[in-house]
Amino acid sequence: MTEKVQYAATGRRKNSIARVRMIPGGGTITVNSRPFNQYFPREANRLVIMQPLELVKHESKFDIFINADGGGLSGQAGAVKLGITRALVKFDIGLKAALKKAGFLTRDSRARERKKYGRKRARRRFQYTKR
Repeated sequence: MTEKVQYAATGRRKNSIARVRMIPGGGTITVNSRPFNQYFPREANRLVIMQPLELVKHESKFDIFINADGGGLSGQAGAVKLGITRALVKFDIGLKAALKKAGFLTRDSRARERKKYGRKRARRRFQYTKR
């Protein structure tokens, strides 16, 4: 029984969490049991996800299975990017320097600011009425 090696990692961004599993293969990417292109219709999100793979030239070296949850599609794309980057570092620690220099290993901690009382949103005030 030959067990395939797999590299798993988690990425987070805004309210999104992505659990990524990389298995040596042909380069197919599956998100929530759907093809990558179908799940992320926006080209910008697909480019964000592919950045770490293109940087280290491993686009067609792994089959990637992603479970994305929470937030919106842009947040999920950022979470997937971080998850793929962390999985690549588990695959080969030598890639860490290049990925770190590109800024892909840093978790983007920006999140939605909470709504304050007496305001319409976090900072937006109610419209002033003179009369």
